[in-house]
Amino acid sequence: MTFPIHDASPVRFPGPLPAEADVVIIGGGVVGVMTAWFLAERGLRVTLCEKGRIAGEQSSRNWGWVRQQGRDPGELPIMVESLRLWKSLAQELGQGLGFRQTGVLYLADTAEEMAGYEGWLTHARAHDVDSRILSRDEVAAMIPQAAAGWKGGLWTASDARAEPWAAVPLLAEGAVRRGVTIVENCAVRALDIAAGRVAGVVTERGRIRAGRVLVAAGAWSRLFLGAHGVKIPQLAVLASVAATAPLPMVFDGAACDSRFAFRRRADGGYSIAPSDHHDFFPGRDAFASLRSFLPVLRQDFRTTRFRPFAPKGYPDAWGTPRRWSPDEVSPFERMRILNPAPNAAVVERLRDDFARTFPALGRPDLTAAWAGMIDTMPDVVPVVDHIAAIPGLTVATGMSGHGFGIGPGMGRVVASLVAGDAPSHDLSRFRFSRFSDGTKLAPGPSL
Repeated sequence: MTFPIHDASPVRFPGPLPAEADVVIIGGGVVGVMTAWFLAERGLRVTLCEKGRIAGEQSSRNWGWVRQQGRDPGELPIMVESLRLWKSLAQELGQGLGFRQTGVLYLADTAEEMAGYEGWLTHARAHDVDSRILSRDEVAAMIPQAAAGWKGGLWTASDARAEPWAAVPLLAEGAVRRGVTIVENCAVRALDIAAGRVAGVVTERGRIRAGRVLVAAGAWSRLFLGAHGVKIPQLAVLASVAATAPLPMVFDGAACDSRFAFRRRADGGYSIAPSDHHDFFPGRDAFASLRSFLPVLRQDFRTTRFRPFAPKGYPDAWGTPRRWSPDEVSPFERMRILNPAPNAAVVERLRDDFARTFPALGRPDLTAAWAGMIDTMPDVVPVVDHIAAIPGLTVATGMSGHGFGIGPGMGRVVASLVAGDAPSHDLSRFRFSRFSDGTKLAPGPSL
């Protein structure tokens, strides 16, 4: 099965490209789309340029979780707001989002994991999140078909799920109704800088004048920013996911243990993914950022498979150029959609893990398997900040696999930042200067 959003998908948002805008957004993932939505509600003229298709990359390839549970303390208040926004979005946009509050359950295989869950509850209580610890018996009653024998769990009934490849394009349609111009198949090659500040962008179709630009380009952000001398220690890791055929109900929400995660889909199947594995292609950027990433590598070394070379055209591939002229074809046009192959061995292991957990169902038939490149940061939280060296430039990237659920709330926050207003949340955890001001980077909760 071809992934639902691909290079041959019809263009849904053709533009046209305007000559001028108040804000240009680079990147059509959930954060870029929702930032455009809220900027348009403020009355600003917004153009969003996407090199491929809206949500063609990680915003459609993720697990589809809308979770407060396990969030970094810096993200949690924004996520609480995001959940409220998801509810209102579902009222406006309908069932097509696939939004349902069916809960998120973390399952503990060890006493140490239970202790970690209990420790995180301090953050939940501080923000009135309804998370609670479940005993072994309570977990068994919640998932009676399971044979795993978990020691207990962490449960947040108010958490939710949605269908990523359907939801984000629907959100984009809502943004267009609010006045946003979205132009797919239109790569931004470079910033247009005059007198040291942003004056617009140069796209493959021409220039757009604008005094403010947001880079929300996911796994491509580092490459784009680096061409302008902005060094951001962002890397991308490959995460594989598979979709089962429709199955009898074993759990209606989203759950994971130390081996794999599973989430009920609207079509009656389950999206399954490893919770203990990702693939990493070391490239030039990886070696340049090694010192910054040491803390998270120490934390996740056993779960990372190092592969020798990124495929041709990937953001950190050895042959991908780091500099190009705005008048020539850029790396962004050469790869409209970053569409990595899933790790086949991991996908087969997922089927085995599912069968061991639910022996009555056995190894599930799969209707699809895919992978995405997750833009991650050394401390596993994003950069959301202005770039002081280039006035008019704002960055929202490195969502580290947390972006889909928090997207509406983060979009609202980023819109305030771009508009020049004081955000209603503390963004100090996400400041760009943390990589250069001597701050000791501390990875967020690995929950």
